[in-house]
Amino acid sequence: MAFAKGTLFNDGPEGFACRLPLPPMLMLDRILEIKGEGPRGRIVAERDNHPDDIFFRCHFKDDPVQPGCLSVDAVWQMIGFFCAWSGGIGAGRALGCKEVFFESEVRPSDSVILYEVTVRRFTILERSGAAMAIGNGDVFADGRHVCSVKDAKVGIFKDIVWTGEPAPERGAGRGSAQEG
Repeated sequence: MAFAKGTLFNDGPEGFACRLPLPPMLMLDRILEIKGEGPRGRIVAERDNHPDDIFFRCHFKDDPVQPGCLSVDAVWQMIGFFCAWSGGIGAGRALGCKEVFFESEVRPSDSVILYEVTVRRFTILERSGAAMAIGNGDVFADGRHVCSVKDAKVGIFKDIVWTGEPAPERGAGRGSAQEG
């Protein structure tokens, strides 16, 4: 949470703006392992799954499942954290992935989601200071393989932080529940 709030440390290098999302978009509760060996690395994290998580209330009525895109986002979050941990300065952005395969789903009855990411390549470009990592991730719910994410890419870039305020809320949402 401290990393998401920007309070993990107050003596970071100039231009350091890396963050994880705040809840409910933060998909990690604990980083269990992080290691780097040259341009490669590994990061393992967990998230406690709760039946009252916001997405179970709306995705889908009478058939609640965690949206699969959140598993992909968790892999991107981990790779972004790895970039910052490895010396990337700036703000992180997901850059894409090549393939995603789903074998199962995350249900409200699952207790712990485990994420394992192998970083295949990490580099910092000396000229611009940008950093990029590419990795493969696997997601497990209570030991059951949920999905694989291949060639997930995250970049860290200087001077891209948007300093404006978010747009004000526009009521309860677009349209009524009966329209959807």
